[in-house]
Amino acid sequence: MKIHQIRNATLIIEVQDKFILVDPMLGGKGTAGPTFTLFRFKPQRNPIVGLPQNAEDVLAKTTHCILTHLHPDHLDKAGEAFLKKHDIPVSCSVKDEKELLKRGLNVQTVVDYWKEATFLDGTLEGIPARHGYGFVARPMGNVMGYMLRLPKEKSVYLSSDTIYTDAVKKVLSDYKPDVSVVAAGSAQLDVFKPLLMTKEDVLQFCTDAPGKVIANHLEAVNHCPTTREELNMEIVKRDIKNTLVPNDGEVMLF
Repeated sequence: MKIHQIRNATLIIEVQDKFILVDPMLGGKGTAGPTFTLFRFKPQRNPIVGLPQNAEDVLAKTTHCILTHLHPDHLDKAGEAFLKKHDIPVSCSVKDEKELLKRGLNVQTVVDYWKEATFLDGTLEGIPARHGYGFVARPMGNVMGYMLRLPKEKSVYLSSDTIYTDAVKKVLSDYKPDVSVVAAGSAQLDVFKPLLMTKEDVLQFCTDAPGKVIANHLEAVNHCPTTREELNMEIVKRDIKNTLVPNDGEVMLF
């Protein structure tokens, strides 16, 4: 298995001849939408960086897509157009099916929370995710994490945009994923509590994870203050050995 970090939460899981695109934000720098904060962090149009140079080649190999939720930093207009142009089979939450069909996407697999759906030769299980601490989680809407299990491949937990909940901890402790992906940017709007795990909770996630961890959702949208350098410093300081903080365009072999 190879995992290609594209940008933000966008990655590709390569297994044999299948290339599974996750949460495609594919537009150029500044094309996905207005700034997410005006005061707390520097206002900038998103995404604040372009796609890596090697993205086009691997994106062209896409065979399937998994969507965790419909925020523009996970599915932008360019990502949507890409999926429609190439008629990519999409897997999504039962709560997003209707909207995605309305947009003209090729929804093939619909997943419910704590239930397995057939995906390729294996399964895709929906995992609850809570997009923020306290009240802010309600307006942020529904989000789904996924547990991906394919024959003779590493199991992958896509935790998605979430805080560190009992459901997240249950997956790490009971399902024991070989690879876990955590959104580590500590996103926060001008008001309300953080939308993603705090840095402390990210580090706890990494400590609790039984296998490898990929920390992404970093340095691509203006409301995510945590940098790769900061996170790597804490990882080294706490002697955490299992966590990778990939640069955009980096390929990881498992």
